[in-house]
Amino acid sequence: MPQSENQRRPSSSGGVDWTEVERTAGADLLAATGHASATTEVYSPLPDGYRKGRHRYVVVLGTVMSGLGKGIFASSTAKLLKDKGLVVAPMKLEGYLNIDAGTLNPFRHGEVFVLDDGTECDMDLGTYERMLDQDLSRRNFMTAGQIYSDILERERHGEYLGRDVQMIPHVTGEVKRKVRELAMYGDGRQPADVVFVEVGGTVGDYENGFYIEAMRELAFEEGPDAVCFVALTYVIEPHALGEQKSKAAQLGVKRVMEAGIQPHIVSCRATRPCSPTVLEKIAMFTNVPLKRVFSMHDRSSVYSIPESMRREGLDREILSVLNLHDRVDHAHEDRARERWMKYVTKMESPKARDVRIGLTGKYASVRDAYASIAKCIEHCATHLECDVTLDWLESSDITDQNVEDRLGSCDAIVVPGGFGSRGVEGKIACVKHCRTTGLPYLGICLGFQAAVIEFARNVVGLTDANSTEFDPRGSQPVISELPDQKKIEQLGGTMRLGGQDVAIAPGSLAHQVFGSTSVRERFRHRYEVDPLYIERLEAGGLLFSGRHPVHPIMQILELPRPGDERAEAGKPTHPYFIAGQFHPELLGRPTCPEPMFMGLVSAALQRKYPEAKIQVPASRLSAG
Repeated sequence: MPQSENQRRPSSSGGVDWTEVERTAGADLLAATGHASATTEVYSPLPDGYRKGRHRYVVVLGTVMSGLGKGIFASSTAKLLKDKGLVVAPMKLEGYLNIDAGTLNPFRHGEVFVLDDGTECDMDLGTYERMLDQDLSRRNFMTAGQIYSDILERERHGEYLGRDVQMIPHVTGEVKRKVRELAMYGDGRQPADVVFVEVGGTVGDYENGFYIEAMRELAFEEGPDAVCFVALTYVIEPHALGEQKSKAAQLGVKRVMEAGIQPHIVSCRATRPCSPTVLEKIAMFTNVPLKRVFSMHDRSSVYSIPESMRREGLDREILSVLNLHDRVDHAHEDRARERWMKYVTKMESPKARDVRIGLTGKYASVRDAYASIAKCIEHCATHLECDVTLDWLESSDITDQNVEDRLGSCDAIVVPGGFGSRGVEGKIACVKHCRTTGLPYLGICLGFQAAVIEFARNVVGLTDANSTEFDPRGSQPVISELPDQKKIEQLGGTMRLGGQDVAIAPGSLAHQVFGSTSVRERFRHRYEVDPLYIERLEAGGLLFSGRHPVHPIMQILELPRPGDERAEAGKPTHPYFIAGQFHPELLGRPTCPEPMFMGLVSAALQRKYPEAKIQVPASRLSAG
């Protein structure tokens, strides 16, 4: 809170005379703003309008090791409570100093998930969006870098009343403020009944210490029934022993208790169901009632986990801890469960048909780098009642000479996004193979640009066609970074990020796939089709069926299908060849599959089973 001029008048030594500040700040200022003055150690700012007791919190902490599935656990339990008619809001707390996930290496951190508002975040937020069928925003994601940046900016503006800024109370206070702000914001329409807070990494990681302390303070300040702590741990089963051992799990939860937090629920990850003996040991040594120690063993799909949790009573125990049974809408729960179980039953049922789809990426050795694509295909396979095998193909290993052998067993191809020149020529070879053989093709972001480059080189005759990203001095830059377009879009920086509208040409393949002439998609890229080459590309037979509503920015391309009235004699046609400059996989949901992927999987089925009649939902709105 900035001081007035008289509060900050210089002393004779040239500094600030804080006597007046202390006199005017004190208890009244603390009560009004939560700010720590020179005479108090408390700093716990409450957002304007915040009411204690209105919101509840579930805090999920990991022990033993990272990668146990805290996001899957939190999103599954959040779904159960949302199905009961409660408003839920998830938040991921990351300990790294990056401001966001945009610069993280996919080999180390998996895919960068992009929200509608342009936030580049952890892939766990994709899990939350898919499980909850709910769009998230920057409020749902926090990094240590964001926290420290905000605090340092506040300090430079004199908002700490002369205090030395410390981890406690200032950093922890800032974390609590953001968590409470999310509670008030909720799902964007209503305040949250329950905020699910997932702390990344594990208890004991130095970078997570202030998050864990902030959550302890939050529980202390909010009072009884306000916060439910869940410790996610791991029960090991050494192959040489042939039995489950609980000691590592016990010691992991002990670290939570050493941080001043008594877990209300312990969730035990394991490869097989945890034995009663193991659960009893963990209950005894963690002071958690046995009925609140749950086995969370491996499942065939994450989408079967919510129902397993419900059957074991996990949702009821959380409601009991938070005293929320009176807010449950049982009729809403019955409808939501029926819809979800319809999907899960179809997912788990035997399939009569199967196809193989190749994913030719630059990070194919790391499955998490394309997690949303894999999930999109899984959703489509369920709705089209088929099994899909994904071939993970490293594009750096593909050439014009071996592309036929590498893709020969595939019924369709996805060329995903990426940055940098490595593996690009392999992607272009894949595009050419698909275009010339009729193999169904879906290009995403860089896959869209690779399709433009390939078409320009091999159909239009621009043999030196390339992107300025890969050849800055190239003579035929069909893909380039366009400063004028960035000014028009007011993009800031060098990236085009987040949700953008796409105008779709009536009668196009894109129109058939989406069932609409306007869609909103999520973008993450720097380079565009250079407007100087659009006319020549279209003259060669490439159709830009999706564009920016106002400016000459190409956003979807396709080839006309055989028999399409837009197909011209002597120019290329294709049964399913489409690409988007955006990332359609970011909007795929289990009960509402992504249309471009639905089209790809159905085209693959049609190619392998020509006699079959594949029914494809027309749009996202009707797909569920």
